[in-house]
Amino acid sequence: MSKKLLFLTLYICISINYFSTGQSAFVPLNEDYYHLIDRFEIKRGKFSEGFHTTIKPYTRKGVKQLVDSVWEDTTIPLSTQDKFNLEYLQNDSWEWAKSNSIGKSRKPIWNVLYLRKADAYSSSNDVLDIHVNPVINFEIGSFEGIDGKRTLSLNTRGIEIRGMINRKVGFYSFITDNQVLMPDYVKDFTDNYNQNEQRQAGIRLPGMPGEGLVKEFKNDPNSADFFSASAYITFQATKNIQFQFGHDKNIIGNGFRSMILSDNAAPYLFLKLNTTVGIFQYQNLFTQLVYTGFKPNDQIFPRKYMTMHHLSVNISKKLNIGFTESVVFQRDSTTGKGFDINYLNPVIFYRFIESFQGSADNTFIGIDFKWNFAKKFSLYGQFMLDEFNSKEFFKSTGFWANKYGVQTGLKYIDVLGIDNVDYQVEWNTARPYTYSHHDDANYSHYNQALAHPLGANFYEWTHIIRWQPIKKLQLTGRVIYANDGEDRTLLENWGSNILKSYDTKSRKVLYNDLYGNYTGQGRSTVTTILDFRASYQIKHNLFIEAHYMNRKYDSAVDKLDYTNTVSSFGIRWNVAARQMFF
Repeated sequence: MSKKLLFLTLYICISINYFSTGQSAFVPLNEDYYHLIDRFEIKRGKFSEGFHTTIKPYTRKGVKQLVDSVWEDTTIPLSTQDKFNLEYLQNDSWEWAKSNSIGKSRKPIWNVLYLRKADAYSSSNDVLDIHVNPVINFEIGSFEGIDGKRTLSLNTRGIEIRGMINRKVGFYSFITDNQVLMPDYVKDFTDNYNQNEQRQAGIRLPGMPGEGLVKEFKNDPNSADFFSASAYITFQATKNIQFQFGHDKNIIGNGFRSMILSDNAAPYLFLKLNTTVGIFQYQNLFTQLVYTGFKPNDQIFPRKYMTMHHLSVNISKKLNIGFTESVVFQRDSTTGKGFDINYLNPVIFYRFIESFQGSADNTFIGIDFKWNFAKKFSLYGQFMLDEFNSKEFFKSTGFWANKYGVQTGLKYIDVLGIDNVDYQVEWNTARPYTYSHHDDANYSHYNQALAHPLGANFYEWTHIIRWQPIKKLQLTGRVIYANDGEDRTLLENWGSNILKSYDTKSRKVLYNDLYGNYTGQGRSTVTTILDFRASYQIKHNLFIEAHYMNRKYDSAVDKLDYTNTVSSFGIRWNVAARQMFF
């Protein structure tokens, strides 16, 4: 990020140190973990007071407040599994508990390690609060694909450290070393988003979804060897204003996917301001992104930047509406002097700044909503608008610049009165050329989409069912059906690959026509995923897991059809399950 932005961050950090109140680190992004939080909010029948669930991640302090409110409300029906999950959540953030007995281990090791169930080492007082944990994710199995049956493996080792200083400054650090042997479809996916000039010269670049720089492991094209890291510091400037600065991921939305901002891409550098006043929560996000583009790996990758603000409003205790505006831009990014300080203004419309400067930056607006009702259901959705032409938007002529993404979904807990059986259905779609731009200011980071992993020019149905039959066992099944339109050659552009300039759109090139575009144009492909995972929690955050997935790729060209079948068994400790559904 530019020196000006860094100076501003340091100034803020020093200034607010004298006025900071109690500070909390964030709960790492974890779909299974966050589902528990959503479930309790729905059962409670009203939103959490400590955070807005549309903006992720959540603070540990806010999660602990939700847990306390559920315990205290005797009208909420809780199963044995629910009580186990509540204890799990409060033990995981024990430093915010009202009682010092919360989360204590019965048998600590040497009276030093595992004094608390959630932490290998921990110490908490008014000067320093610190939590240290090992991170392990071992998975072994096999997959069957284009080249027959092969070994699948994941080997992750690392450490997680979080805490607070004087209860004013929070910190978090997570780093792992990883080696992966991946299925064919993951390798194909990474090959599609790696648009480096070495690839154009016939040299394949390895990659890993959700990660940055990757190299091959033992010269195997189905492998990846990489470091994964995220780290940040946080400050609670006042009771209502919070700052966060570091490398990590963020999400805006309530669904399995997000059409506005997801955790699909690699971690990025950002400065974030969260302001909460009554029913309002306002977030400013200033980020530095990387566009690897056509640069070889021995050069500094070009930079680009995104700023975003999101206003979340609890219209009632059950209805939330959010509004988003974001812009992606470049300013001489190869020299590192590219951040435009005009976009530091936290309360202005970015579209005005863009037009005021005569620039052609990539701007987006969005709206989202969430409605919890009947203490059983949560209806949610998003609409993201990339470009708007009032004369063409409401016509069915297929104008190329009608670029938008839509999501709608429903969560249903305790289905048909069966305890801890939860169902979720979600529909997502994005028109051709959505998120793309005429230059490198597309909506991506490290060549990976910042919203939906499929990019654009698709529609997708997802069904998820979760069942917790006993306290420590979680069963999760998924069915994903996606239809998208692919480019037949590198020269085509039917609007699916957001890294390509929309100036190369195929109907314009082939027919000199700006109309007739439709979702799924190009080479039609249907991807169907059947996924099942069984996870048993041996001890706090230590899971043994069995996983099976069948992924069928059905192209309009029959000879391109193939099926991947994945079977594996593993152990996971203090890290979220790595999910690659695309």
